[in-house]
Amino acid sequence: MTTHKRMTRLIDCIAAPTSRATSRGVILVVGLLTLTGHGCTPQSVPQAGGELARDDGAVRLATDPAGSLQNAAWSPDGESILLTRFRQGYNVGPADLVIVEVSSGAVRTFVSDGSGNINLPGSSWNAAADRIVFASTRDPHDEIYVIDADGDSGDETRVTSREAHVAYEPSLSPDGATVVFESHPLDVEDLGVIMSYRLDGSGEYVSLTDAGADCRQPNWSPAGDLILYQRFADGQWDIWVMNTDGLSPRRVTTGSGDKTDASFSPDGEWIVYSSDEGGLAFANLFVIPVAGGASARVTHFDGYDGAPSWSPDGRRIAFESYLGKPDDGSGTEIHIIDVPEL
Repeated sequence: MTTHKRMTRLIDCIAAPTSRATSRGVILVVGLLTLTGHGCTPQSVPQAGGELARDDGAVRLATDPAGSLQNAAWSPDGESILLTRFRQGYNVGPADLVIVEVSSGAVRTFVSDGSGNINLPGSSWNAAADRIVFASTRDPHDEIYVIDADGDSGDETRVTSREAHVAYEPSLSPDGATVVFESHPLDVEDLGVIMSYRLDGSGEYVSLTDAGADCRQPNWSPAGDLILYQRFADGQWDIWVMNTDGLSPRRVTTGSGDKTDASFSPDGEWIVYSSDEGGLAFANLFVIPVAGGASARVTHFDGYDGAPSWSPDGRRIAFESYLGKPDDGSGTEIHIIDVPEL
């Protein structure tokens, strides 16, 4: 789960149980994850919260940087994963950006200045520009930054700059020219507005959602024609999509339970998200067609699974996982699962 100064704003609602039994119009066949050529085999692996035993074919990303690993976002070639590493535990800053090679587990820490540097799952790593977009809590307050994927700490460039508003949860358009992000008035935790801004500074800040709503965590579609986001209404979070100009907003998910941390499949036909729907004690991963309809469960785990991202080849989903409520322990680990037959 992505987070900034409001470190625990979604933890409790994601872990809370609901009472809806969800019918499925899609049959899932979750195959055993082999990750041929990527150095991973299905197994139970230790985790800080206890022994992590899974029967859904998901495997842990074999890497060993200390801290809580969160917010997986694939590299354009699918060989590496960008992560936020909270040094002191789940959502406990400072936080660094690291890149992990999937096949070897080798780690490169490339943004690390002692503040909270946090990427969004999904389209944080832009293929067209080979740049990474992230938010940072460095002074004076949260703003958006970009850095070349082969850059080093200190090479990042600040994108947004507003005295009275914070900016975080950024996602780059497929052409790498425009960023969408979540904006709040300074020191206000709710009233999130999705905004867009051109990286070259040639335009104005554009509000895409109403100030009276609470909208968060935008992600671009691969074709660049839609933006998804989560909106809080009627006591829960649901996933919505809209045109890139903010017009034609449409709710995708229905029913009780919180749906958060969403991103697109590479073909733009599906959305993966984290939810406690169906009466789950902890959030697991689900997918749903962009057009709406029945959701389909992807992970089957007696713990928390969240912040998912689809691999560029459409075959795998990476996500953070913890055996229990993540803010009760030292931190999440990254797991990868085969995409089910849909």
